[in-house]
Amino acid sequence: MQVYHFVSANHGLEDIRRRRLKIATIDDLNDPFELLCIDLSNPVLRAAIRVWKAEIAKCFGMVCFSRTWRNPVQWSHYADKHRGLCLRFDVPDDSVHPVTYSGLRSREEARELLERGTTDEATVLKFLSTKYAHWHYEQEMRAFSRLEERDPETQLFFADFSDKLKLTEVIVGAESAISRSDLEMALGCLASSVSVRKARLAFKSFRVTTQNDQRLWG
Repeated sequence: MQVYHFVSANHGLEDIRRRRLKIATIDDLNDPFELLCIDLSNPVLRAAIRVWKAEIAKCFGMVCFSRTWRNPVQWSHYADKHRGLCLRFDVPDDSVHPVTYSGLRSREEARELLERGTTDEATVLKFLSTKYAHWHYEQEMRAFSRLEERDPETQLFFADFSDKLKLTEVIVGAESAISRSDLEMALGCLASSVSVRKARLAFKSFRVTTQNDQRLWG
């Protein structure tokens, strides 16, 4: 499966040079409703879920991808206003999970959790993969990972490039100052196997497309 990861220019070049992607922790995600996709009007359940979310956040993180690189809103939000990069990866189909978008917070699941008192693996995965409907434009896919070893330099968590996280293309944002030579230096020995392109804003629609005039990207 092909998936796309948006990133700022500096972080993107550093990720390429060091052959890795940052694993986002749950507490650092930009949606405060993460893991809170059910009706929490019951105070007992609300308190229990908050404790549970804190415990999950200590153990699991995720790398967030999209199924498309053409949405200008994602470039604006996650690639520094089109000045960054979008990285395409080949990943095994079973290594990423599609996000489900919902406009309602389930009362039925809340009732079941109250009765059962515990959360099984399927419930955890569902909670980790459910977001409010207005996020649907992201077409998000998530790869979950245990938080095991912090990078000693940054104290962050990273997933290394591998056969299961294979960089196949780098798309340079429409407003990016990153040059071909900048990208080639970062890619190093990967330059021969990773395709590159420059993006531009489409002329007839609200989307991002390929800049085919090579003279406009030095």
